[in-house]
Amino acid sequence: MADVVDPATRSRMMSGIRGKNTKPELLIRKALHARGFRYRLHCRDLPGNPDLCLPKYRAVIFVHGCFWHGHGCHLFKWPKTRPEFWREKIGRNRAVDEAAHTRLLAESWRVALIWECAIKGRAGYARLPEVSEEIGRWLVSDQAELEIGSDQ
Repeated sequence: MADVVDPATRSRMMSGIRGKNTKPELLIRKALHARGFRYRLHCRDLPGNPDLCLPKYRAVIFVHGCFWHGHGCHLFKWPKTRPEFWREKIGRNRAVDEAAHTRLLAESWRVALIWECAIKGRAGYARLPEVSEEIGRWLVSDQAELEIGSDQ
């Protein structure tokens, strides 16, 4: 199926997609702040520029969009237009994510990965309270890693 908009419009639409302060990230931040957790944002001094950094807990949190990071959930579907470009782009994103994750663990940081689908399910953002509770439990634990996604 061909794209429903012309290439210039599609380019303008795609360039408007933000990498920081996305809705899922803002929801996680608000929920954690309400639970009393304090954090730094977009820590440029750490590998991968984590979305949230909690030095008190030696922990970082990434909130990944399912499309941009190639998650195998109901929110991800390979584009039919320019498939080779998208496979390469999403493959690069995954490689960068993995390298940052490995470096953070090697530097004794604890790493949480929260997928967009974990809070944005088929019924909207209903799972946010349980996801923020799970993150809170992880932060005060000794667990090195956490990954929360949809049940697919």
